[in-house]
Amino acid sequence: MTNTFIHDFRSDNVAGAAPEVVNALAAAAIGSADPYGQDPLTASVTRRLSALFEAEVTVFPVATGTAANALALSALVPPYGAVYCHQESHIHVDECGAPEMATGGAKLVPLAGEGGKLTPAALTAALAGAGIGVVHRVQPAALSLTQATEAGTVYRPQEVAALSDVAHAHGMAVHMDGARFANAVARLGCAPAEVTWKAGVDVLSLGGTKGGCLAAEAVVFFNPALAEDFGFLRKRAGHLVSKGRFLSAQLDAWLADDLWLRLARHANAMADRLSQGLAALPGAELAYPVEANEVFVRLPAAVADGLEAAGYRFYRWEGDLLRLVTAFDTPQAVVNSFLKIAKDLSEKA
Repeated sequence: MTNTFIHDFRSDNVAGAAPEVVNALAAAAIGSADPYGQDPLTASVTRRLSALFEAEVTVFPVATGTAANALALSALVPPYGAVYCHQESHIHVDECGAPEMATGGAKLVPLAGEGGKLTPAALTAALAGAGIGVVHRVQPAALSLTQATEAGTVYRPQEVAALSDVAHAHGMAVHMDGARFANAVARLGCAPAEVTWKAGVDVLSLGGTKGGCLAAEAVVFFNPALAEDFGFLRKRAGHLVSKGRFLSAQLDAWLADDLWLRLARHANAMADRLSQGLAALPGAELAYPVEANEVFVRLPAAVADGLEAAGYRFYRWEGDLLRLVTAFDTPQAVVNSFLKIAKDLSEKA
């Protein structure tokens, strides 16, 4: 079956998988291995992530980002607890109540913030009115940060640390939704530890699927005490995969030889090229800084409509705002062609 469109910029979820990951999966399919995550590949993933984060971490592979986020929060938050998050965060907008279900009914408390980011001031103000200790109110239990954010921006280590300090001062744990963590680290150029546990993050949902895996994520605990019951939570939720080596084979190959960062750097570079070309068009305006692999841009209607008519796919957000997402396998030639057509349309408008 052939597609009728030239290229799909709607999401990095539409991309395929990295050849190294596919090859590793094929290799794992030969022979037998212990089930339920007791295999050598799962142990290798834990070793790789411990080395990557410069600390002994506890790792649980799962198949989806929704499972990673919801189950991670279930280990942090009681049913009467509250999870503070950005109002545009994936856990609040796009996970169909999964965090609430997994936690047994905990409440998500969405907060506003420019460019997809929360600020210590906004979090402090919200907690001041939270009714801490009041039996009639849900109790603050966790802060969830998205890295990179839903606006395609990136938290710097000092920003994560400042937010974590507020959360920890109020007895809250800190969770990071890292569906695009690779893109954030590639942009920051810092050690992964600097923007996670060294900045106060307790649990990371590490996303591999958007970055080149087929279906593989990992819940990474930097505080082992928080992971004590997670095995049971994962099993009860139906996310303990019997042939767990097939999740781990993907992650193991993705993490090997910095493949995860090389793929993310390519996606980021294509987003940079795309944003710079579009921003140069008359009437174009970038809505947010392009810091990962998402471009939010306003284009004249004739240009946006013409690009769709030419066979390109992208999401239309509210009004004239478009979202275009590049991936680890986005060809530079496609980006160049897209920009040429956009320029031609702009000149004709």
